[in-house]
Amino acid sequence: MSARRTCLSFLAALALLPAATSPARAELVEIAWSPEGRFEHRFEIGPGQFAELCGPLVKGQAVRWRFESAGPLDFNIHYHVGEDVRFPVQHKARANAAGTLAVALDQGYCWMWTNRAKQPRALRVRLAR
Repeated sequence: MSARRTCLSFLAALALLPAATSPARAELVEIAWSPEGRFEHRFEIGPGQFAELCGPLVKGQAVRWRFESAGPLDFNIHYHVGEDVRFPVQHKARANAAGTLAVALDQGYCWMWTNRAKQPRALRVRLAR
């Protein structure tokens, strides 16, 4: 299965889950690269909710990423291999972070933030490949 199809299948499966299965509400966004290879998005993540950016990447690519938030969020970059979830990057309670993801596999990768606070958090994300 192609990386794009894997990512889109994952997003579709999440969208079909009934609200009762999880108290957290997700905002899922597919990465749409600009012609210059950039992507930027802003989220407002409610208490107990999460936001996720997903898109297919190819082995050998490098994606520079950066985020800034109004307060601490749990953050990870992950991908799925069958039933397993792999995490090349994980941070707890960070208001900002930056790095470069070295893509190891042709795969759908997701950047995900979880708000464990009792108030909403504004989030700005920038990616460049």
